[in-house]
Amino acid sequence: MSTVILSGWIEQNGHRISPDALEEIIANSPEEILRCGGEFFLAWNGCTARDHFGIMEGTGPKGMLTCNGEMRGEINPEVPDMPLEEAIVTAVQLRSDEGVVALSGGVDSTLVACLAKRECIAVGIENSHDLKQARHAAEILGLSCTYATITEADIEDALPTVVATIPRKDPVSTGIALTQYFIARCAGEQGYHRIITGQGADELFGGYTRYLESTTLEEDLARDFAGLEAQARRDQAIAALHGTYLSMPYLDIRVVRAARKIPAAKKVTSGRRKVPLREVAERYISKDLAWYEKKAMQYGSGIWPTLRKLARKNGYKTSVQDYIDQIIRVEHGH
Repeated sequence: MSTVILSGWIEQNGHRISPDALEEIIANSPEEILRCGGEFFLAWNGCTARDHFGIMEGTGPKGMLTCNGEMRGEINPEVPDMPLEEAIVTAVQLRSDEGVVALSGGVDSTLVACLAKRECIAVGIENSHDLKQARHAAEILGLSCTYATITEADIEDALPTVVATIPRKDPVSTGIALTQYFIARCAGEQGYHRIITGQGADELFGGYTRYLESTTLEEDLARDFAGLEAQARRDQAIAALHGTYLSMPYLDIRVVRAARKIPAAKKVTSGRRKVPLREVAERYISKDLAWYEKKAMQYGSGIWPTLRKLARKNGYKTSVQDYIDQIIRVEHGH
């Protein structure tokens, strides 16, 4: 039998599958892969398989088993329906045997950090909101955390690599990707491969400020959730630059299924966002952390204002996009 290549990790019925057990499954009953969960890309003997949501990058379509170019079936993990709290706890536990948690101090990452009980990483410009809030959360929860301070020069140095790596080269994608770049760099420098994150919570539970004014919330959430695939592709490409990958417990099929059963009107209500998630979080972290309203990572880390400052410094006073376009031209020698 040819060598089995596995990126990420794989489980069945809530139990991690060891490399030896995986080889046995592939040799004797490869169709079992169709019922496996986790975050994985598998390749063997002309066949490839990627996890249900395509969290791990690799050849072949997400959520499909393909052999010699022929689709052999959809990957739909067999997991029991669970209440939201149990789903989140299970999803984090399955990912917590190794890795580091990206902590910003918001409810998404703080709940994950509390449940995972692993080393954390926080990044930001000196005195940035995220560094302060992450320190506050880590101290309350008694978690060990590395605080990586980013400088303007760091951002300027990283920009050409980040812009060259990401598919969509717009200001929003660039700001988010820069933040991910420094998280992955810090994790890679510490020898970690898995970075456990809070991504997906905003789209599942209604975390964006614009949802407060939405009259089509159910549709907005569905559209934004569909957009997570492109986000994952961007962020995993950035993480790979440092030999790391992002692991996303909120995008575990158990959590997604539990979240989808909750009406949108219960997720965003009375001027509050992500209500079901915060209610779960209250059982594990303090009320002030559970209900804390945090800015998006590119703002909270201070990276977005610094990116705007660099644009102005390079003669682009009103357009970050023009500054990004200039970087692309320079990189391509135009």
